[in-house]
Amino acid sequence: MEKKKPEVDIVNEVLEACLLAYPVSSFVISLYKQYLERGSLSKKQLQGLYGKAQNIQDFPSAKLATLEARIKKMPTRFKSDIPVNKPLYEKEESTGQLIDAVLTKYPQHKAVLFLKAKYDRNEKLTTTEQADLKRFYQLAMKAK
Repeated sequence: MEKKKPEVDIVNEVLEACLLAYPVSSFVISLYKQYLERGSLSKKQLQGLYGKAQNIQDFPSAKLATLEARIKKMPTRFKSDIPVNKPLYEKEESTGQLIDAVLTKYPQHKAVLFLKAKYDRNEKLTTTEQADLKRFYQLAMKAK
């Protein structure tokens, strides 16, 4: 039986080369510790490691290319934009106009005053209330 060749760990090799080149760099040391603990690094961390490895003289370009390919393979995560806060209920202008029209003709109309109070509190009018309001409007316009 043939034994499989152990897989080449390019990230570990680049980290070790960076540790030799930058022995006091806290960034490289923290990346190395995290890689040993978790076994992987995020895309942004790998990009930082790639930037450090580029500055090392006589570093094999094949290893840099392999690291770059691994970085490009990883998905890019975007933070979504914060949605704009909209009011839960938007007043319908047509409803406000109907209420005003009826109240100009009959300012003491109790049902329409109740609907106006509800409209001013940004409460949604039910379909029956809207139908009543339209009926009151039609009756008010006929009375002219």
